[in-house]
Amino acid sequence: MKKFISKLHYLTQDLDNRSHVIQAQLACQSGCKWLQYRCLSKPDDELLEEIHQIAAICDDWGATLIVTDHIHLLDRADIQGLHIEDMKADFVSIRQAIGPERTLGASANTLEDIKRIVAANAVDYIGCGPFSLTDTKPNEYPLLGNAGYKKLVEAMKKNSIDIPVLAVGGIRIEDIDALLKTGIYGIALSAAVNHSEDPGRAFKEIYRKVY
Repeated sequence: MKKFISKLHYLTQDLDNRSHVIQAQLACQSGCKWLQYRCLSKPDDELLEEIHQIAAICDDWGATLIVTDHIHLLDRADIQGLHIEDMKADFVSIRQAIGPERTLGASANTLEDIKRIVAANAVDYIGCGPFSLTDTKPNEYPLLGNAGYKKLVEAMKKNSIDIPVLAVGGIRIEDIDALLKTGIYGIALSAAVNHSEDPGRAFKEIYRKVY
């Protein structure tokens, strides 16, 4: 059975002036319904402390909480799912470990990545990017841009691939309208909200564009 996947994913990130917890609070009170806690810089005790606080915020606002990569923490907090950034991870084993109910997301850059991930029959959605240059998750993968996503959507249809794919990586508010016209399922972003002067207002503007 297919799970519901939001068309807008918001990711927290390490910031000097705003904790992950405050980021989550601002996003949720601004309408966020799908939040990914992305912190790869802290030990387990600090991660769990933040996850417990963010899980409570998500519960209060009715938002889904996804955690990036930390599969070993899944049963120690109220987490609805995982997003695995390693494109070549063993998704069959991960699905067996987390069970059928929790949501599992994966990262991709190419159609070949998507085909490989889909073949495992274990993942619920894919974040594909980068759209543009990004400081949140520096990498050397080819930038996709609008043309890349349009080509990707067409190739998926041609190959009868039916899985929600979200554009991610360096997406600005002014990019969203044209990006959604490519036929991509949705978007995932962080800096467009987190680095704005008014994060709450920025999230609301993005939400209106997506929905």
